[in-house]
Amino acid sequence: MLQPYLFPISHAFMFFPLAALLFTLPFLIVQYRRHGYINKVRALVLYLLLLYLLNAFFLIMLPMPASRHNAPPTGSMIQHIPLQFIQDIKQSTALKANDPSTYLTLLHEPAFLQAAFNVALVVPFGLFLGYYFRTRWVVCILLSFALSLCFEVTQITGIYGFFDYPYRIFDVDDLITNTLGGIAGYRIALWVSGLLPRIEQLDSKVDLSAKRVTYTRRGIAFMLDAMVWMPVALALNWWSVQGAYWITTAVYFVLLPWLTGGRTLGKWIVRIRISGLEGRSRPGELVVRYILLYGMLIGGILWPADLRGLALLIDFIFLIHLIIRIFKRNPQLVYERLSRTRSVITWPEMQHSSGSDSLADSAYS
Repeated sequence: MLQPYLFPISHAFMFFPLAALLFTLPFLIVQYRRHGYINKVRALVLYLLLLYLLNAFFLIMLPMPASRHNAPPTGSMIQHIPLQFIQDIKQSTALKANDPSTYLTLLHEPAFLQAAFNVALVVPFGLFLGYYFRTRWVVCILLSFALSLCFEVTQITGIYGFFDYPYRIFDVDDLITNTLGGIAGYRIALWVSGLLPRIEQLDSKVDLSAKRVTYTRRGIAFMLDAMVWMPVALALNWWSVQGAYWITTAVYFVLLPWLTGGRTLGKWIVRIRISGLEGRSRPGELVVRYILLYGMLIGGILWPADLRGLALLIDFIFLIHLIIRIFKRNPQLVYERLSRTRSVITWPEMQHSSGSDSLADSAYS
């Protein structure tokens, strides 16, 4: 009985690592912007939501036809009669309302099992809506119906035209039973929420001023900055501008942070900035920091050919230094120590409450 469901579920779990990889970057950015840090409970819930949606999608879509050019359907692909599944159960089962011994026969009836599956399919969605998103019951009904409608439209259109013909019917009863499942999950979430950490209180005892600026956060900032900085540098180099790399590096990583209080676009997105030991970073500190980082560590590939071996040696030593810092859980790197700069979290409440940079600066340890 479970065999038809194990096939799509196994595919969902196999696909999950790739989906999680694609989901992680936007997830981290949103969490840094909205909450200022990554909460493990919140991350677990959202990744479970992703895993659930994958399972639901594969359960609805699989198995697929062997070819995109599938055969046309032989009958109607739309079941438009509401609650038709009740009539189907009555016709195919020996169930008698006044005889409880016949109730177990339902467990062997395809019509009943299909309806039960459709209810169970959306129960987790209602759980997420009730527990994590704290929606109202009306919103839960609308979103559960919308999710079910998305499933049905995807099926009736042959995955939006990917297949020549639909290979699943559009069933109005699925809309009804899926929505009931969402409501059931919502009610369960209200009952069990007292046993779980309250989502709205996850951040109530978090002191952002004591949070480290992780290498992950800094790496995302660098990646976002590179999406702006590198195309400009490459364009100037293509136009044969002498020193394009050094000009763009100086403008983007020295001049811009000096004018914006230590922020580049990437740092602004993930809510961090560069600070000096005594507050706002100074131009000289930024110059030393980025000469060491982009001149020696990253810009070594632009050195004269006879010095590139030295550049590779410096990069290898820095890699060892970085690994040691990661395992020691100490985010300060050599170029930061020499330039007397640091990465700190920027959060509006922290700055307003402190009236200066001192509280935000204590986020670095």
